[in-house]
Amino acid sequence: MQVPAYYADTYEEQAQTRVAAIGEHDGTPWVAVEHCLFHPQGGGQPADRGWVDGHEIVPVRDHDSGLILAVACGGTALPDFSVGQPVEVRIDLPTRLAHAALHTAGHLIEAAGRAQGWVLAANNHFPGQARIEFTAPTPDARLDTPEGREEATEALRTEVAKAIAEDLPVTWENDADGRRIVHLAHLHSAPCGGTHARSLGDLADVVLPTLKVKKGRLRVSYSATHRER
Repeated sequence: MQVPAYYADTYEEQAQTRVAAIGEHDGTPWVAVEHCLFHPQGGGQPADRGWVDGHEIVPVRDHDSGLILAVACGGTALPDFSVGQPVEVRIDLPTRLAHAALHTAGHLIEAAGRAQGWVLAANNHFPGQARIEFTAPTPDARLDTPEGREEATEALRTEVAKAIAEDLPVTWENDADGRRIVHLAHLHSAPCGGTHARSLGDLADVVLPTLKVKKGRLRVSYSATHRER
C-alpha cells in the first residue's frame, strides 16, 4: 500500500519508509515507497524534486496502478531495491513551498474572479507561467479599455490582499465520493490534488499585472512566493 503523504502535510521534508514496489517505466528503473512524499506533475502543478536513499528521482503517476513512481533522474541508475526494504525519502522543500504558494495563490485569485461574476476557464500554476483564465458570462464594459482592465485587476488585488491579511486557513477533506476538496475558508472550495500553504498568511509577494483579454478569455497572470518560515 502507498500513502500519498504530501496530501496530509505539505511541509514534511523527509521520512523513513519502505519500498512498496519496483519496476521499469519506459525502460527506466523506478521504485514506489509506502510513505510517499513526492507530488507528481498534475493539475497545473509541476512535480517535486526528490531523493530515495540519496538517489535523485522524478515522481510520475502510473495511471494503471495508481502508484506514484520514483523514476531515476537524469540518466542515473537506481540501486537494486527490494520490496520491503527500509529507505529514506526526501523532497526539496523550498521547491515544494514555491509550488504550494503558487497553487494556493491561484485558488485565491480564482475566488476573487468568481466574486466579479467570472467563470473559471483554465489554470496553470507553473513558476514563470502562472495564470488563471476566466470567461465573463455578463458583458463587463471595464474590460474594453486599458483603464478599465486596470480597474478590474485592482479589484482582484484588493480582494487577494484582504484575504492574505486575514490569514484565512487552507484546509481539505474528502467528500462522499472520495474526492479531495480544498477549502480557502469561506472564500473557495474545489476538488484539487495539489499541495497548498497552511494558510493564506503564508503567501508573500503576490503580484498581479494588469489582466489581458484574448479570444474572449480574461487572463490573469500572477506570481507568488511562500513567506520565510
